[in-house]
Amino acid sequence: MPRLTAIDPTTATGEAKELLDGVQTKLGMAPNIVRTMANSPAVLKAFLGFGEALAGGRFDARSREAFALAVAGANGCDYCAAAHTAFSKGLKVGEDEIERRLGGRSSDPGLDAALVFATKLVEKRGFVDDEDLAAVRAAGHDDGAIAEIVANVAANIFANYFDHVAQTEIDFPKVGLGAARAA
Repeated sequence: MPRLTAIDPTTATGEAKELLDGVQTKLGMAPNIVRTMANSPAVLKAFLGFGEALAGGRFDARSREAFALAVAGANGCDYCAAAHTAFSKGLKVGEDEIERRLGGRSSDPGLDAALVFATKLVEKRGFVDDEDLAAVRAAGHDDGAIAEIVANVAANIFANYFDHVAQTEIDFPKVGLGAARAA
């Protein structure tokens, strides 16, 4: 049962309406997380702005979705796991790879190292050690890439924590995190 109210886009007003209309145009829907964040247009603007800024970075959409899946898996966020599984499928990522990504892994060696690092960021609350940095660097990620991995993790932690507090109603096909949690 949701603990925060999702704003109905058809009755929204002011800045919340403008933001929800923009999401609707871009995605063809206004997901419940966005509708719930619309209770505070400042929160929704921050969330959307972080995503838009990272879209201009070095990681493509499939990689950014991989970070979202890994962080959702690490944090046990059912809403984000469902949403980013759907978005990943839309980007033609296969079921087996999605399951790996929910467990913080990938069949691509460079992305795998980035996801392992991202998962360690979550598990260690950012206090990674020199070996963690050496491993991600050995896979070809420079300081700029590492900075963007941290930013992608932070953006997704925000979404996960928001959903944990709000208990956002899942409006995507549900995903079981059991296998990912056991990985």
